[in-house]
Parts: sequence; structure tokens; C-alpha cells
Amino acid sequence: MTAQRLDHLKQYSDVLHLRSGQRLTLRFVEPDDADELQAYVRGLSQSSRYRRFLGAASELPSSLLDGFTHAGEDDRFSVIAIASIEGVDRIVAEARYALHADQASVEFGLSVDDRWQGHGVGAALLKNLECRAAAFGATRLFGDTLRSNEVMISLARKSGFAFTASPGDWRLVRFEKQIASEPQDIPCANWRPAAQRIALPAAL
Repeated sequence: MTAQRLDHLKQYSDVLHLRSGQRLTLRFVEPDDADELQAYVRGLSQSSRYRRFLGAASELPSSLLDGFTHAGEDDRFSVIAIASIEGVDRIVAEARYALHADQASVEFGLSVDDRWQGHGVGAALLKNLECRAAAFGATRLFGDTLRSNEVMISLARKSGFAFTASPGDWRLVRFEKQIASEPQDIPCANWRPAAQRIALPAAL
């Protein structure tokens, strides 16, 4: 799947509903978002960056930043959650996910701005990622995190994920969830029709 085939997806966005009733816009990252996305990562606390990127990092390396801003390359996708703050759109969360067609699975990682943690952003984002995985025909959604990352482990547990050892790295724990729902049963209706048009045939 190439980024060119995904150009039409840039018009699609989803809405994340928070417990407070506030709504966030979730959309694909575009090349023009590079500076703002880098500023978002730099603005995370040191501990949040460490948990997200599994090690010390002050910003996204240029190669990774480029990957984040080109949706669909190597079946990898990046999304950002946008909040309007005093009339200005700000990134308050991000996620990156990859389709593994041969395993009928989607792998993901995410982060939430420290000031927005505890408001249900992570839970809403996880639910949306489950929908996106289902839209591809995947039957499993999974991620890896540091064993010390109590925030992500708690979020995954509350969202119905099971835990296993992560292959090849004793520092990590893997959380995974079997997807039994049809895409229409999970809230990402705005994005689903476009996803179904580009989903890989037969491979899943």
C-alpha cells in the first residue's frame, strides 16, 4: 500500500468523545504537520517520551518524523487528536499503527499530552484504533510497553486487553485484544468507508 493510494483519506476524520463531553478531532498526520508534531513530542514530559519511545528521546529523529507524516507507507499509519484551545488547534495525542496482513493483526503505540492524561483521551483513542483494525479485517490488536509503564498497562487492562511476555525483550510486556466486533459496531464511522475501499483483499 502506498501513500499515493491514501491521498483521498486525508479528507476523513473521526471524533473522539471524552467523558467530559468534549470532542477531539482525530485525523491522519500530513507532511505539513511535521513541525507541530515535533513540538508536541518535545512538549511531552521526559517520562512520557521515555514510555512512548521505550527509551530516552528528546524529539523524533528525522527519519521517524518523516515516517509519521507519510500515511500508508509500508502499511503504517499515524493519526493525531486535535483540540481547539482558545481558538487554536493543538495536538493533544497521537498514535501510530501498522497492519501485519500475514498475521491478521494491527500493532500500535500511542501517547497523550501530559496535561490531557486522565480525561479519557487514551481510552477513546484505543477504541478508535480497534475500529480501524476491524475495518482492515484484522482479528487482533496489540502493542508492547515497558513493564514499568503503569499508565499504559492500566489503560490496556481497563480496555479489555490481555497480557503476555513480549518476544525478544524482557523489559517489555505485550498487551493484545482479539477483535470480535464488526467495524460498524465500533465508533469510527467517518473513516470506515474509505478504509474498506483500500483494505487488502484475501491477505487477511
